[in-house]
Amino acid sequence: MNHETYDNAYISGILQSVRTIAVVGASANDVRPSYFVMKYMLDKGYRVIPVNPGQAGKEILGQLSYARLGEIPGPVDMVDIFRASGAVPGIVEETLSLDPLPKVIWMQLTVRHDEAAARAEAAGLQVVMNRCPKIEYARLSGEIGWNGVNSGVISSRKPVMRSGFQSYGLRIKPDGRDNG
Repeated sequence: MNHETYDNAYISGILQSVRTIAVVGASANDVRPSYFVMKYMLDKGYRVIPVNPGQAGKEILGQLSYARLGEIPGPVDMVDIFRASGAVPGIVEETLSLDPLPKVIWMQLTVRHDEAAARAEAAGLQVVMNRCPKIEYARLSGEIGWNGVNSGVISSRKPVMRSGFQSYGLRIKPDGRDNG
């Protein structure tokens, strides 16, 4: 697979199919990007499990943290990697030892490892590299456009303003069609 660019339908399909995300390299520091991503994805209804040996047994954003992926009770749909690219092969190997296997390995912005990605894909996992699920969700839902950012997603869907937290949900279906 070409990991330079991703179709909107590919990213949207992943974000619509996963419910449980393990964030490897999660931080309890509220100014770290992994903290923001965890908070955003929790707010969108995902179950997010922090993985950080230094925080194991403690809570991050109300979620119990684990030292390793293998310690998480129950299945994980996606492993989101917030570690340096050099750590990716070991994380992919640990991921491939899980039963059942997750559906997705997602590597955050600036994180890329082509050999580990190929290994994960050969095992049947979908792979995303050098992208952020928070940014992609906001882009595909149209939320990022609220701030004047060109998301590249065109929709005729009219915003419905309600009280409380605003969310359109993902607009792009896995088949590439707009939900609007």
